[in-house]
Amino acid sequence: MKKYNFYSGPAILPQEVFEQASKAVIEYDHIGLSLIEISHRSKEFTQIVDETQQRIKEITGLGDAYKVLFLQGGATQQFCMIPYNLLGESDTASYMDVGAWSKKAIKEARLFGQVHVACSSSDESYTYMPTAFDVPESSRYLHITTNETIQGTQMKSIPNVGCNLIADMSSDIFSRQLNWNQFDMIYAGAQKNLGPSGVTLVIVKESILGKLTRNIPTILDYRVHIKDNSLHNTPSTFGIYVMLLTLRWLQKEGGLAVMEQRNKEKAQLLYDAIDRSPLFTGVARKDSRSDMNVTWTINKPELEDAFNTLAKDNGCIGIKGHRSVGGFRASIYNAMPRAGVELLINLIDDFSKKHG
Repeated sequence: MKKYNFYSGPAILPQEVFEQASKAVIEYDHIGLSLIEISHRSKEFTQIVDETQQRIKEITGLGDAYKVLFLQGGATQQFCMIPYNLLGESDTASYMDVGAWSKKAIKEARLFGQVHVACSSSDESYTYMPTAFDVPESSRYLHITTNETIQGTQMKSIPNVGCNLIADMSSDIFSRQLNWNQFDMIYAGAQKNLGPSGVTLVIVKESILGKLTRNIPTILDYRVHIKDNSLHNTPSTFGIYVMLLTLRWLQKEGGLAVMEQRNKEKAQLLYDAIDRSPLFTGVARKDSRSDMNVTWTINKPELEDAFNTLAKDNGCIGIKGHRSVGGFRASIYNAMPRAGVELLINLIDDFSKKHG
């Protein structure tokens, strides 16, 4: 039976990426060694890093002012690394408050400077994305979270602000077309749309760095990683290679325009099924619904386990909602085929007819 991975992460990747990566684990490019045993300073791996950076620049259209880094520690490490590099003790940074991940980012930033909450959706249990921002002119930067995986919300437009704009795109990176030049920094854990867990993509405009007099530990200084081309310490070599394979696949499939169209179609089909069901109810407000993480609840809580079991028995793996909110969540990233979404829709329809 075909199984579809609806987990929020580590998440589904294209089948051809799995196949190519598995061959490289045995032997990489006919060199007699496995990918995971070659030196990160070898010419073979240097070529992998260079091509991965080049493809990211091609996809985003960003120029030499931006540097592409492959770091570790996940987006969670970026929560502290960003203010460590950009926020002085007497400075203020503005943050969106739109759910669990932005709250974690705010908590870390307060260790280094002052935090101004520019907007919040806490008044409705984080079920929508605010569209109005209060950003003081003195803010060193505005930190936004473009997609919230837990409640299943997504920003539909990116604000124009008078300060540096930093975006946590961990759960919707490269899922749609954006004006990438609008951002001064973008970061994303790879384990949703880019590759396996263990590598974090950071795209940063170099000119925003080096403004503080604070001493920054070497491993947490973006300038060090730029100077050493992400090779200051041993990086996640396998993770970067799988990211490269995923980017090749994305470009071969038609790039961000094709990904955006597919993702919108998949999400709309699934939301339509939830909306027509007398049994299920969507969590996120309709104007903020994520194309990546679809969340919903059941009107008869006593049937929640039964639907989870039905989905699992039919090959839909990982639809149980986050432990903090319950219900259901289907993560339908770039690599999720339409067939997987259609299977889940059929289960929703059949279950609703039986129990609705």
